[in-house]
Amino acid sequence: MKLKRREFFQSALKAVCLCTAGGFVATLALKAKETYALRPPGAEDEAKFLSECIRCGLCVKACPYNTLKLANLLDSAKIGTPFFKARKIPCYLCEDLPCIQSCPTNALDKKYLEYDSGAYKLKMGIAIVDSTSCVAHWGIQCDACYRACPLIDKALKLEIKRNERTAKHTFMLPIVDNEVCVGCGLCELACITQEPAIRVLPREFVLGKAGGHYVKGWDKEDEKRLKDVNTQKNFNQDKARTYLNNEDLL
Repeated sequence: MKLKRREFFQSALKAVCLCTAGGFVATLALKAKETYALRPPGAEDEAKFLSECIRCGLCVKACPYNTLKLANLLDSAKIGTPFFKARKIPCYLCEDLPCIQSCPTNALDKKYLEYDSGAYKLKMGIAIVDSTSCVAHWGIQCDACYRACPLIDKALKLEIKRNERTAKHTFMLPIVDNEVCVGCGLCELACITQEPAIRVLPREFVLGKAGGHYVKGWDKEDEKRLKDVNTQKNFNQDKARTYLNNEDLL
């Protein structure tokens, strides 16, 4: 009888431990979904990347700066996929892009190997500036991120503004050009604040979409979309008189 009771309590304890472990794993998984991951060069379409990445780790081994790592259970990226944290080790934009060369699939787009200075055409992410915590917005002279940018005065520029508070000093404000920024994260690493005031996010976290019904009148190619558009206005006079009696609106 005592043996059976002991077996019962042992089984119950195992069940509790399994439930606790399962809850812990589930909590980690939920937390992982709340964050983001910066992917290696050439991994611009997240869905395509995840479908073609075989989790081989060859890009991680090929990186000379140890920037890339394979995600584990505690990381925000899907387990086994390569990613990097800019604040720890950013992408140093190797000229020969060994990470892309080593990829055995098309998970990392090899078109960048065909370009001259292909590393400077990458689109890993976009840097954004938090004006609240950026000391340059306080009036303190700091251009650490600007100096660290490999595309200085192109991807990251300084906007000079008068400091009305002191009437003596000048604001030197970092401004990011979304079209040029490659998302390497060198600016985030260089930022002097406790938590980076400039941070690189995946492009889909930053960029909006205007929609196809807007046309750039100054862009001749975009304006061609208006060529076959019917601009004639059709007015229905009865609609203005009868809409209050329309049963579909009641």
